[in-house]
Formats: sequence, C-alpha cells, structure tokens
Amino acid sequence: MERIACTPRPHWQARVEHLGLVWHGADAQPYWDESACYRFSPDEIAEIEQATAELYRLFLAAGQHVLDQNLLGSFGIPDFCHQAIREAWDGEPAALNYGRFDLGYDGAGPPKLFEFNCDTPTSLLEASVIQWDWKEALFPAADQFNSLHERLVDRWRAIAPPRGTSMLHLTYVDGNMGEDAVTVAYMADTAREAGIDTQLIQTQQLGWDHARRRFVDLDNRPIDALFHLYPWEWIVHEPFGREVVESLSSTLWIEPIWKMIWSNKAILPILWDLFPGHPNLLEASRVAMTGDHVVKPLLSREGANIRLVQDGETVAQSGGDYGEEGFIYQRLYTLPGAGDRRPVLGSWVVDGDPAGMGIREDGPITGNAARFVPHIIA
Repeated sequence: MERIACTPRPHWQARVEHLGLVWHGADAQPYWDESACYRFSPDEIAEIEQATAELYRLFLAAGQHVLDQNLLGSFGIPDFCHQAIREAWDGEPAALNYGRFDLGYDGAGPPKLFEFNCDTPTSLLEASVIQWDWKEALFPAADQFNSLHERLVDRWRAIAPPRGTSMLHLTYVDGNMGEDAVTVAYMADTAREAGIDTQLIQTQQLGWDHARRRFVDLDNRPIDALFHLYPWEWIVHEPFGREVVESLSSTLWIEPIWKMIWSNKAILPILWDLFPGHPNLLEASRVAMTGDHVVKPLLSREGANIRLVQDGETVAQSGGDYGEEGFIYQRLYTLPGAGDRRPVLGSWVVDGDPAGMGIREDGPITGNAARFVPHIIA
C-alpha cells in the first residue's frame, strides 16, 4: 500500500460533473482529489477482499444473536419497531443488501473494522464510476478493486420488478452539500439500467393516504417500492414513524428495517464479545475503557461527536449533535500517514459479496471534510 503523487487531468471538474459528481469540492478544496492515488499489490487487495467477506459473516452471526437474546432495546430502537425488525430479518424482503465497511489498513497488519455503513452509505458514485473513469484515463494497464456498478445493476435486475410493479420511488432529504442527491441520482441510474422505471421524491413530499393506509407520491400514486437515503433511526422518530412500520406490508422499503441493527454502533461490542481477538475486529465495549481508545455515539454520522483518547488525554475531538443515545468505546487504531493524509478504506458489499473499495483521507478523525482519493492495483 503506497501513496503516490499524480497530476490531475486538465478540466477534471467538467469530466466528473459529466459523470454525475456535480459536487466535487468547496472553497478551492477538492473533495474528489486526483492529485494522489493509492497503489496496492494484488495480495493486499486479496487480503482486503477476504476481510470484507469475513466481516459480513460476522455481522450475520451478530444480528442473529441480537434477536435471539432480545437486545433491540439496548440499541435504543423503539419498541414498536421490534416485531417488524424480526419479521424482516426472518422474511428477507428484497434488498440490495449493500453497504460500506470502514477499515483501518496499513499493508502490514490485517484490516481492522471501524464500523459498517449499511443503511444510508454515501461516496458510492465516486467509488464506482468516477474512480474507474480516472483509472482508465491515467492507468489503463492497471486494475482496480471495483465491480460496484455492475453488481448494483445485477442486483436491481434480480429484485425487479419490486412487488409486481415497474415503478421504484427513491427518496432523500435535500442538504448535506448535495451528497445525498448525487447518491440517490446515481442509484436511480443503476435501477434504470436494470430496466426499472424510477421517480425521485424528497422525503418531506411523501404523503400518507389515510383511507388506503398507504404512502403515496405527489400524484397520489401508491408507493409500492421505496429506496430511501434517510436513516431508519430518523424515519421511525418522525411523526409518520408508526405509519412507516404499518406500511411494511404494502411498501417495499429498500433497505429493510432490520438494517437498524447493523448500522448501530452498539453492534461493535457484541461482535467483540462473540469473536474476541478476531484479527479484523477492534476491541469494543459499552463501558469505559482504559488505555488508548475512541469514544463513539451509537448513531453518529460523518465522524460527528468522536473523541480520541491517548495516554489518558483527549487528543482529538469532533463536534456534532449526537450522544444522547449513548456511547461505545473502541480500541484506538492509529491510521497510517500524517496530517490530513490519513486514509480510511471503505470496502463495499453488494448482496453481501465484496464489490469494490473507496478511500477517504482526513486527519485523525474522518469527517465530512474528508477527501476521496482513487486507487489502483499494481
């Protein structure tokens, strides 16, 4: 694993915009950063891919353990969701079953799991289409750990037409610098490539038909299948949260409500309890740790409200609005690199299988100011 300097393509901004990445930086600071790339050996990629498959296996076991031991309440999940989660876990409704494992890796030791972003993961377009296009332009003879686009299209094709209809609605909340809108637009592209008609709708535009007991769009059409880039933990706490649970019998929500288990950091101590000392896990606990560690809220996003503790002192901390739901404590993993060039690997799965990788660089805490840096396989 080696970071190498690269020369950005002339007019790269126009190229990535043409491919759909309409937001690629702010204040002269690029988010998509092709001034460098990471070069991996085939053996290193094989190790990352193997770790990704192994972590997915561990999450399956941990999810079943949570349900068998009736632990949903300890995740802060409202009681009225519990039965729906159990039914979705056992019933396995159609889903992309995709997500991004965030990993620490330096090429010397095994990849280590930080968390699993599997409910509303972003950086998808740049990990699939954008960095592949960059590679083809600059390193056509090299390879890349990247089959994301093809696997997403294949998965949409496998679960289409959702619930006997060709219409798929996709919803998000406008904001977050356009990142959510870009991700949903790309997901709609992959669904259309699979032969599915799509309709984008903002979450606040969803309507509830009291007579039919169904969600409808702005044209009063029933919503039979809905891809949502809006977290389940927010959905169920909305005024229409109970209606969402009621709608699960008539609307296919993609991804399913059982993702509330895996996307909650309360799963991390359970993984460690079930698989102590596993080479791809970091020690994690619901009670305070001694030694160097990281404090994380159960439901934080974009690196919010994270605190790094070394030698008993807080050495880095991020702000945010999370924490009321509780915290977990995770053994500190020191990222390679220095300054704001510390890489976190995002290893993707689609339908549970390894599908590609994206890399974000930031300081000791990877936040919403992180940059996306492409990679190649030597």
